[in-house]
Amino acid sequence: MDKSELAEKARNIRMDVLKMVAEAKSGHPGGSLSAADIVTALYFSVMKVDSSRPKWADRDRLVLSKGHASPLLYAVLAEKGFFPKEDLKTFRKIDSRLQGHPDMEKTRGVDASTGSLGQGLSIANGMALAGRLDKKEYRVFALLGDGELGEGQIWEAAMAAAHYKLDNLTAILDYNGLQIDGFCKDIMCSSPVKEKWEAFGWEVMEIDGHNYDEILTSLGEASKVKRKPTIIIAHTVKGKGVSYMENQVGWHGKAPNEEQLKEALAELEGIR
Repeated sequence: MDKSELAEKARNIRMDVLKMVAEAKSGHPGGSLSAADIVTALYFSVMKVDSSRPKWADRDRLVLSKGHASPLLYAVLAEKGFFPKEDLKTFRKIDSRLQGHPDMEKTRGVDASTGSLGQGLSIANGMALAGRLDKKEYRVFALLGDGELGEGQIWEAAMAAAHYKLDNLTAILDYNGLQIDGFCKDIMCSSPVKEKWEAFGWEVMEIDGHNYDEILTSLGEASKVKRKPTIIIAHTVKGKGVSYMENQVGWHGKAPNEEQLKEALAELEGIR
């Protein structure tokens, strides 16, 4: 897909995210919208996946470590054909396969059950190490939230990935600066982020997480890095695409009402 096609796809995915959360009257729109361009680029331009074979052994894998952004993952998987888009209406409903956090046992296309913050990078490490031992060429991607960097397990996993030289692993940090309680710098400051990851032995890149040239270029460069893992620090805007949600901590985990949904959809429709 070219950049304009990716932008159109991400716009539709953002609209689906908002509809899902509004229908459920529950969910996390802010961090789903901030990472929409990244995950769209992964699934529609980078990752080797096949919706007809969700357990294909040679597929690339995505671990959504920030599992509360499940509306984004579900919207992308539906767009990719892993399950009918009609199922998105069941998000967070009792007995739905689309629960508030991803469940790999229930949902086609989900590679890891996540939601307890800090664990996803460890899971991705295991997948990457298994790929090496099995002599597979698949790549593993882990999408982290910046609030997650306050979890000690992230840094244990960062140290282990460098120790085992997991060059088939790329972490992407959705660096939007906000978490549920406020600004990350006020809750548990992780700065300087770039220098920390470099000190742990990672290849580090910094990009605008809404610029497709930078997203695709960095992912391409990451695939060429040898003998160490890569992290892409993607500077993003919480609630990207909906002006009244952008950079507002209150939209981390709140559903829009009917009037707010109409306003948001109209604004995204106008981007077309």
